[in-house]
Amino acid sequence: MTSRTTFISLLVIGLLVGAAGVLGLQRLSGEKATSAVPDEEPSLSASYQSGPFQLGVEIDPKTPRVGENDLTLVLLDDSGEPVSGAAIKAVAEMPAMGAMPAMQAPADMQEIEPGLYQGTFEPSMDGSWPLTLQISKEGVGSSRANFDLAVGRKGLQPAGGVTALKRQQAGAMGKNSDGELPYRSGPYRLDVSIDPTTPRVGENILSVALRNADGAPLDNADIKAVAEMPAMGAMPAMQAPADMQAIEPGLYRGTFEPAMDGSWPLTLKIEAPGMPARQISFDLAVGREGLQLASGASRTDGGGMAEEAPPGTVTLDNRRRQLIGVETAEAQTLAMTRAIRAEGRIAYDDTQLADVSLKFDAWVGELYADYVGVYVEKGEPLFTVYGPALLAAQQEYLQLKRRSGASQTLVTAARKRLALWDMTDAEITTLEKRGEPLDYVTMHAPISGTVVAKNVVEGTAHKAGMTLLRIADLSQVWVEADIYEGELPLVTEGMPVTVTLPYLPGEQFEGQVDYIYPYLDDVSRTGRVRLSVANPEGRLKPNMYAEVKLKADLGQRVAVPEEAVIIAGELRVVFEDLGEGRLAPRKVQTGQRAGGYIEIIEGVEAGDRVVTSGNFLIASESRLKGGMEQW
Repeated sequence: MTSRTTFISLLVIGLLVGAAGVLGLQRLSGEKATSAVPDEEPSLSASYQSGPFQLGVEIDPKTPRVGENDLTLVLLDDSGEPVSGAAIKAVAEMPAMGAMPAMQAPADMQEIEPGLYQGTFEPSMDGSWPLTLQISKEGVGSSRANFDLAVGRKGLQPAGGVTALKRQQAGAMGKNSDGELPYRSGPYRLDVSIDPTTPRVGENILSVALRNADGAPLDNADIKAVAEMPAMGAMPAMQAPADMQAIEPGLYRGTFEPAMDGSWPLTLKIEAPGMPARQISFDLAVGREGLQLASGASRTDGGGMAEEAPPGTVTLDNRRRQLIGVETAEAQTLAMTRAIRAEGRIAYDDTQLADVSLKFDAWVGELYADYVGVYVEKGEPLFTVYGPALLAAQQEYLQLKRRSGASQTLVTAARKRLALWDMTDAEITTLEKRGEPLDYVTMHAPISGTVVAKNVVEGTAHKAGMTLLRIADLSQVWVEADIYEGELPLVTEGMPVTVTLPYLPGEQFEGQVDYIYPYLDDVSRTGRVRLSVANPEGRLKPNMYAEVKLKADLGQRVAVPEEAVIIAGELRVVFEDLGEGRLAPRKVQTGQRAGGYIEIIEGVEAGDRVVTSGNFLIASESRLKGGMEQW
């Protein structure tokens, strides 16, 4: 029994030891298997060449934000091997603007595995924060790479010190990570490269990879390539054409030979069988590395299809935009009101003037309105007159009244004559009661107003029809203003006006446009407008000078700030912000100006963004890129 128990115990112990050994071997085998599996390749790969290094850069989040952002850098040597122990200085810097100093957001880059470096940077506000990488490794070399970065805008864009890596596989020239060529223009997908990468005076090789939208190589395409230095002053434009020949399906090559240093914008005109023609422009300069897309295409790695820009489009990164001082504004549909200012002169209201004259020859007796400027009320005595004809008319009327058989028609006619010769009903009634003619008859004021002209003194004789006095009602006056020819169509009858006088500061007189004269002054090229203004206190005196202000309601119109419009001879040009740093010249037709805005009749629509500051510097570069004929 004892030996049997001992045997069973030994068997159990043996089984337990065996199981533990198996488990240990499995664990050890599993660790070795795990360690034998290579680490997953990082999603970030080298996309750029900078000096002796190949590098890839990534930020997290992809749209930089105010506060903490992660920066990741893959660093390889020319053979594609990871570079360890490199010294990397990474700084995002917002340039100084006016009185505001430059601000830096450095990233402390640490190597987390061979060839992979990470750090964080913290921008303190929205705006452009261009990123600079200074990389050095003993025994390898050093480089400086610049990227365009902005808080609130997705992604990074190479700005300087880097070039896109070229793929060595046939047919894969310049493909992006999705295997797609880097540029699109309508139905075409393409890549363009030059050799050497820094163009030189003399022979340079131009290569164009061309595919359709499905990625199939395009054969038999007609490609015209010309690098042209625009005319400058007395120097004519110079061209360096490239005779592009197909060397394999979808790949074309030619040579061009710039004759001197400087800017040689490159233009490609592409047309494949059954497909529309397209024109694409690149920024190219002898002595400066690389090509930059200017217009006619968009990058395939930038998201959706961007609007293709016209010739003369300028591409600026955020750093250059801030240094130049580029500002933009949106074209808006505004209720425009045009303020019109004019010089005017106060004049009598012709409809409120009355001349006092005689309808018969007479002598003036007593003169009551005896000086210019005296105010008279309507019906008030002005002077008395004696006239033989008036005396005879009184006698004839009295005789007819006394004659019992006189015709009533004759009596009425005689009375009418006295009334027409300015005898009042009261005076005629007095004549009837008196029974004798009045030697001197009183003449009365026809209106209330001021005597503004006097051609009579006591005892003088006057012929019928002579003007003896002129009376003006100054409770309402006219203001005659001269409006410039270009503003005259904006003025309409009934438009409200404000009149001010320089010697009555702070006071305004309201009125309205009463009449627009149907002619222009051929010397001053102005049209005269008559305004009617109330003057109950008589403070507006004829022949005073006045300042006239009118407001013309222009209605709803598309307008941009005046500073957005560049005047080039007969042309009017604005620069539209197409996004992605592209600024395209647009020829516009302008209309009215009002309140710092100018109407755009054609060329820009509401919602388009236009450049309002820095546009003259942009225009200079655009002329170089697009050629003077574009302007």
